[in-house]
Amino acid sequence: MSIVQSTNKRALRKAIATTLRELSQSDIQSQSQAITEKVLSLPAFQQCKTVSCYLSMPAAEVQTTSLILNILGDLGKSLFVPSIVSNNGYMDFVRVYTEEDYRSFPSGLWGIPEPTPEWSSEKRQSNCSNLDLILVPGVAFDRSLSRLGHGKGYYDRFITSYSSSTGRSKPLLVALALEQQLLEHGQVPMFDHDWKMDMIITPDKVITAPQDGYQDP
Repeated sequence: MSIVQSTNKRALRKAIATTLRELSQSDIQSQSQAITEKVLSLPAFQQCKTVSCYLSMPAAEVQTTSLILNILGDLGKSLFVPSIVSNNGYMDFVRVYTEEDYRSFPSGLWGIPEPTPEWSSEKRQSNCSNLDLILVPGVAFDRSLSRLGHGKGYYDRFITSYSSSTGRSKPLLVALALEQQLLEHGQVPMFDHDWKMDMIITPDKVITAPQDGYQDP
């Protein structure tokens, strides 16, 4: 691991965090709604049966409440959300069953809703082995589909272990990014263990990288 790259990641996180703190809540909500509409209209999303979506912080990132409520509606999809259940640095995904279930989550660290261990007196389903698509958060992304997370490595470790433990190909990785989180090509430092995204969705762009080259519609 390069010390220079690590330093660059820390500096970039700090710079982007400063920018995001200056955004008004109405701006974040407006951008989030545009992104929600883009996700719901994606063929890849419409075709998937099992999807994971992160539970958003109250500010400084794309808000996912509207998206989650749509998924829990009549779209015929199973929803899983991230859950950090131990201090060993690993993340699992647990099932969310209904809107009532989702709205019952208590507020946890950083104001993020926290899934309860049980729902309707039953242990909540976890260890999902058939995820089709993961909606991924991050601090910043660039146009070459690199992602800068919060530095804990939860998503990178989960994606790596998911493929090896299930024997399935990795789920489609779809990043959700505010305009201020999207940088130019090569501006996000990457290590060998960092996973690139398959797609980045901003309020006015869907960025993909098809087999034959880079595409930025």
